Amino acid sequence: MNQAEAGRLAGLYAVTPDWPDTARLLAVTEAILAGGCRLLQYRHKTATDGLRLEQALALRALTRRHGTRLIVNDDVELALRVAAEGAHLGGEDGDLAAARQRLGPERLLGASCYQSLATARQARAAGADYVAFGSFFPSPTKPRAGRAELALLAEARRTIDAPLAAIGGINLDNAAPLVSAGADLLAVISALYDAPDPRAAAEGFNRMILKGTMA
Repeated sequence: MNQAEAGRLAGLYAVTPDWPDTARLLAVTEAILAGGCRLLQYRHKTATDGLRLEQALALRALTRRHGTRLIVNDDVELALRVAAEGAHLGGEDGDLAAARQRLGPERLLGASCYQSLATARQARAAGADYVAFGSFFPSPTKPRAGRAELALLAEARRTIDAPLAAIGGINLDNAAPLVSAGADLLAVISALYDAPDPRAAAEGFNRMILKGTMA
């Protein structure tokens, strides 16, 4: 994806939980998208291949209706099969340069860089459009994940020419400092999908991000 397109990556980045109930997943995701989320990552680490395809196809139809871009976690071939806008790879999910070549120039490629600026620089050199750091707070999804500091975001903002995503235990009470430190994207799972009102939660994140970027 060209630099101008990648540079427009900003805002709320919803990430799906490991829910086997596709109807429930779609209902809550639709509420989140109705709340203004324009970037969605399909992530399901425990699903069978059949369920992953079913859910990814259903989410692709949903995101098209809402004008939201779909990113598939750790599976470039699935991203291509469902015509998603891109893929996201973790440290053990495959070679970024090979993924960049397979996806072509028009699709997004994201990379998890955990707590490492060096990994982020390597990811950019391999063709990643955005880089993600975390976990910034205790995360119910990855309770044993290493902790990233706000200073990491600030240094990445100064030295890495790419959108920065923050992930890990992010909610409306702790997100503002991440935006102030330089995060372009807030990747959120539980604070959206477990919220009493997912649409209101998405709207709240969008208001907070907008306020932070205008400060």
